[in-house]
Amino acid sequence: MALQTLKNLNRAESNPQTFPAMLEKFKGEIARALPKHINPDRMARIALTAFRMNPKLAECDPRSVFAAVVQSSQLGLEVGLMGEAHLVPFKGQCQLIPGYTGLMKLARQSGLVQDIYAHEVRVNDKFTLKLGLERSLEHEPLTGPGGFPASDEERGEVVGFYAVAVFKDGTRSFAAMSRKEVERIRDNSRGYQVAKAAKKESVWDTDFVAMGLKTVIRRLCKFLPKSPELATALALDAAADSGKGQNLDVNDVIEGNYAPIIDHDTGEILDPATQEKPEPSEEAAKPQTSPAKAAAKPETGGPAKVNPKLEAAIKTMEKAKTVDALDEAYIRAEAEFEGAEIEILMREYRRIKADLGSMI
Repeated sequence: MALQTLKNLNRAESNPQTFPAMLEKFKGEIARALPKHINPDRMARIALTAFRMNPKLAECDPRSVFAAVVQSSQLGLEVGLMGEAHLVPFKGQCQLIPGYTGLMKLARQSGLVQDIYAHEVRVNDKFTLKLGLERSLEHEPLTGPGGFPASDEERGEVVGFYAVAVFKDGTRSFAAMSRKEVERIRDNSRGYQVAKAAKKESVWDTDFVAMGLKTVIRRLCKFLPKSPELATALALDAAADSGKGQNLDVNDVIEGNYAPIIDHDTGEILDPATQEKPEPSEEAAKPQTSPAKAAAKPETGGPAKVNPKLEAAIKTMEKAKTVDALDEAYIRAEAEFEGAEIEILMREYRRIKADLGSMI
């Protein structure tokens, strides 16, 4: 009943006209829809604080703010001052943008990453990067009296960034980016372009180091084993960066179905309006039809081309008795698929996870 009540938010005529009023009215339903480890009262307090700190959010559709807050809570990220995620107004809608601390948190929670960290490199630091068969990265910040790190002014201007991930078996992976490469990504960011056109300061101007750290962490995360939560956070970030918006829908957020369409060759977020959405066939609607078969069935009505690996991966997840076992099964399977198949795998993960939660 809680899910259906929340879905009724899309009927604007019967709902509160402000986000605070909406949050108050549906507090009980939110509590029942959120993961068990999320405290709904704390979520509501943090969300209201973040909302009131940015007056522009009051000009957004309150349903979009509501959807962004619930999506953040579903991911396990807190919006606002902690920097795990941010509520950002965009063309009358609220966007959820993960911060670099949020991406690191989700990477650690994936189950395979023990630690992840990032630093900026300044011109007077000692930095050595070696690639090839044996990769290595060494960074010695300039030190001052007593061997303590020197001030940023003494270390000089930022010349680059790097991020390191430590896996549970002790092995490491890293990514390094020069300042010019980070600035090229900044210059292609739609948000930065809009701010410059309006002659306003962007977050790149006010907090360049934090944005550089986030950029290199995002680069590293592309090569890490990803939980569904980390994959969703990266997709949300890419959607916001593209300037096309996220179009978070209350129904999709509540059901855990948010999955933007991504070109896996370029990493570009595609415009959903240009994508064809085939009508589901009668066979696809039958309970006994597997998700892999339903997705593979062509519109012409010909025989379905089933990917046995996808079906086997879904069956393995269905055998999981705990959420931890389910997470491990998903992470192992995720690297084997892309495009529509990875979206099917993610939807099935969320379905099975919800079923496991209802059994607790």
